[in-house]
Amino acid sequence: MLIALSFLLPEWIETYGNYPGLEAWKFLNLIIFIVAVLILHSRFGKPIKEAFRSRAEGIKSEIARAQEERDTALAKLAEIEARFGNLEAELSGIREKASAEGAAEKQRLSAAADDEIKKIREQAKREIESAGKAARQELRRFAAGESVRLAEEILKREIRPEDDARLTSMSVQQFGRTSA
Repeated sequence: MLIALSFLLPEWIETYGNYPGLEAWKFLNLIIFIVAVLILHSRFGKPIKEAFRSRAEGIKSEIARAQEERDTALAKLAEIEARFGNLEAELSGIREKASAEGAAEKQRLSAAADDEIKKIREQAKREIESAGKAARQELRRFAAGESVRLAEEILKREIRPEDDARLTSMSVQQFGRTSA
């Protein structure tokens, strides 16, 4: 760039402008940059400051909100850890209660089963007695019927016509005495 403008520049700039490590174009770029920053700062400085300030305030409020959320989370964590600390005690209490309830239920069921067995035995005993009475009555009826049948057979076999006549006359005589 300086070579193209060399006919306009004095000779000493050409000599010292390209001196290694001290090139003039670097200084020129620096000056342009500083001027641009100053112009931009004077024109946009206040809005940029406000933007940075509002951004800083937003970040501060987000940090405060995050801190509050962190504190809330830590409180919840402490509460949950306390619950977990009591969890083992609660579980053992629940186990003991369930065990006691199970034993009580087992005892209640055993007592109920014993009562039911007792009732069934008593009912069976009554039914056996009733069936025995019925069987004895049936046996008595059968025995009486058989006795009458056997007696008839014996009488038919052993009573002769003369015995029959004699018995008939005795019955008539006894009948006559009772009616007179």
